[in-house]
Amino acid sequence: MTSPLSSASSRPRPAPARPEALVTGATYRFTVLTSRLIRMEHSPTGAFTDAATQLVVSRDLGDPGAFRVIEGADRVEIITEHLHLTHVPSLGFTRSGLNVRLRSATASPHGGTWYHGDVWDPQESFPSNLGGTARTLDEVDGRVELGPGLLSLTGISVLDDSASLVVTEDEWIEPRPQGSRLQDGAQDLYAFGYAQDYRGALADFFRLTGPSPLIPRALLGNWWSRYHPYSAQEYLDLMDRFAAQGLPVSVAVIDMDWHLVDIDPAIGTGWTGYTWNRELFPDPPAFLAALHQRGMLTSLNVHPAQGIRRHEEAYEAVCRDLGLDASLGQDVPFDITDRDFVAAYLRRVHHPLEDEGVDFWWLDWQQGGTTTMPGLDPLWMLNHIHYLDSARPRPDGAGGTRRRRPLTFSRFADASSHRTPVGFSGDTITTWDSLRFQPEFTATAANIGYYWWSHDIGGHMFGQRDDDMAARWSQLGCFSPINRMHSTLSVFNSKEPWRYGRDARATMEAHLRLRHRLVPYLYTWARRSAATQGPGAGLGPVRPLYHDHPGQEGAYAHRGSFIFGELVVVPFTSPLDPTTGLGSERAWLPEGTWFDLPTGRRYTAGRGGRTLILSRPLERLAALAPAGSLIPLAGDITEAAADNPRSLDIVIVPGADGSFTLEEDDASPSPGPQGVARTSMSLSWPRDAEPGRAVVRIACEGASQVVPDERRLVLRLLATGADSARLRIGGDGGEDPGASGAREAPLRQVEADGFTLGAHTEVDLGVVSRQDLVAGIEVEFLGAAARPADWRQEVFAILEPARLPYLAKDQAWAAIDRGLSGTALLAEMESLGLPPEVLSAVAEVV
Repeated sequence: MTSPLSSASSRPRPAPARPEALVTGATYRFTVLTSRLIRMEHSPTGAFTDAATQLVVSRDLGDPGAFRVIEGADRVEIITEHLHLTHVPSLGFTRSGLNVRLRSATASPHGGTWYHGDVWDPQESFPSNLGGTARTLDEVDGRVELGPGLLSLTGISVLDDSASLVVTEDEWIEPRPQGSRLQDGAQDLYAFGYAQDYRGALADFFRLTGPSPLIPRALLGNWWSRYHPYSAQEYLDLMDRFAAQGLPVSVAVIDMDWHLVDIDPAIGTGWTGYTWNRELFPDPPAFLAALHQRGMLTSLNVHPAQGIRRHEEAYEAVCRDLGLDASLGQDVPFDITDRDFVAAYLRRVHHPLEDEGVDFWWLDWQQGGTTTMPGLDPLWMLNHIHYLDSARPRPDGAGGTRRRRPLTFSRFADASSHRTPVGFSGDTITTWDSLRFQPEFTATAANIGYYWWSHDIGGHMFGQRDDDMAARWSQLGCFSPINRMHSTLSVFNSKEPWRYGRDARATMEAHLRLRHRLVPYLYTWARRSAATQGPGAGLGPVRPLYHDHPGQEGAYAHRGSFIFGELVVVPFTSPLDPTTGLGSERAWLPEGTWFDLPTGRRYTAGRGGRTLILSRPLERLAALAPAGSLIPLAGDITEAAADNPRSLDIVIVPGADGSFTLEEDDASPSPGPQGVARTSMSLSWPRDAEPGRAVVRIACEGASQVVPDERRLVLRLLATGADSARLRIGGDGGEDPGASGAREAPLRQVEADGFTLGAHTEVDLGVVSRQDLVAGIEVEFLGAAARPADWRQEVFAILEPARLPYLAKDQAWAAIDRGLSGTALLAEMESLGLPPEVLSAVAEVV
């Protein structure tokens, strides 16, 4: 039978290692893939697998480097630069018969040796493995136990591929050869011994299992999703209301009521369906086209568990393809292992809907893990099939066809799921405990290379209404890999900001706008995460602190914070303190100077980093950028998230030299060098603390044709003042502020917006041409100096709303008027009886 996914051969896809990397015995085979990665196979019959598996796509990772093999009568040792493997063949793959030891020190005082059979205990007192992710958060209220990841304080972890099936050249699945199967007693393990080189471990993981692919740019904007029986007009009216209120949405998800759900009980429930409910959607192509005209992608929810039944429009065509008698009205059962069924399922059920305008599918199905092919998880196969099929040529609306970037939206199946993004984390309970766990859950998934989790922002079901919690969840969504608002079927539970109180609404709206503006920055990081070489290649856009600071103890102790691109983000996930009206979070900052984007507040951390308590009102979280950062933002929220923006704001963080390269492409399935533009941005900052000369340079290289013909540029110098600014197109003005061709650029002081960006100096460069960008733009600032917010005014802003006796607040302010600051001021405030929550908030700014 032919595969519905490819016309290639049905032979297993070869994925052999280099012959010189193999060390083989009667019942074992070891493969030195790199000096820090060894494959370990055991087979009672000596049968081993060289084909690609569900997890592994390549075992030739280049030159494995020099290694020694020491063989004795009943002993084999393999020694690489980094690892020492010992095996006793007579004992087999047992704890006594196989171990791998790191040859260098690790962060764990317990050493870096793995013995066969070691299993990570998530409840261990002293963390070793740093965790990975979980299949789903369905019905979770708070924490859930995670599976293991690749990264470990002991410096060594093992990935078990024993149960994985073989992938054929035509993209189908078949069992491993006899003798190399798990049921035959065979084992197939990969030992990762990277100590605290976490980036190296992930890079080689992607070389072994395939990279995390580049997702469509539009997915990085805001998603709207609600379990509600919308009509087409109701949905479009809602999208127009979002737009009218300046709240951009880039992805429209239509939950299950798009299809017929009220069906004959004799054939089952209405959860599975593929036929439009034309009472709600009388003209589906027109509805989908209307969403596309608004710059949005569309996704439909499907639960394919119950197969194709007689009420479906596609039923007769499916029966005809499968040689069934449609007049009998019998169900066509769902069988993901049957090539003929899958061919009909795709061609007759999904492709017509895609041709009408459906962009991708929400595979809302994970029931069971059993199929008629032993060992095959139906969720894995669904993800695999839909991801590959989504790249097929589709009508382009002009009589031709075009391919798209492949995409799924489904749950996590196994360690290979990074190849089929985006992830749907399931139906969480709407509580503070659920919110509190999601930052850690999202970031920790990067330890297994899974970067694109999408949560039900605001919580899915149960729980109770809490406007503050909804606002805080929206802030987390803004800095999540995917920001998808969703809720269950309840007339009272929906995430439109205008359904919340004034403060919550304003906070939600500000962060929806910020998320849309962050797309250029986040898409650059998405491109980096999919790259196999270059700066940041393979690095998660959202990741734990210890990915970047593996040698710092503080990076491991604060799992609720994470890195977003280059920013350290501290979400606030607990109720506000009733006295101060502030949320507080304990955080850790790496060594260096950091500026908080929402406030412009400056923080310094010495060697080893700094632990501190951050306090914020409801409308703000902490998003801290290292000194010298340049952060490109979309300047016009009415432009579609999918488009390379015609208006660009660049937030410039003072205090140090820095650079950033904005990456944009032609939106093709696999943009090559001819389809990628890179706009380099650099900042030269004065060396001393006195006002001096700062220079920003911007230049576009590569496929400049993907950049708009004209682009408006606005520079926003956070917490910075300057005497003047001069703009020069082309060349390098050097040290001469009056260099020929330069013109004055107007400066404007802008107050903090109160939500997402602190006070700053704005320089509007106007509209510049693509040719100007290619030639290069230089903006010179004279008298530039960082000017963080006045700490006295920040203390006043803490004291004013605090629910304290006026006398105590007046006495505290009098101490400031007398010139007290630092520890002396805190001591006086403590003597006045101010509560710890107030002292903590004041301590942060003084």
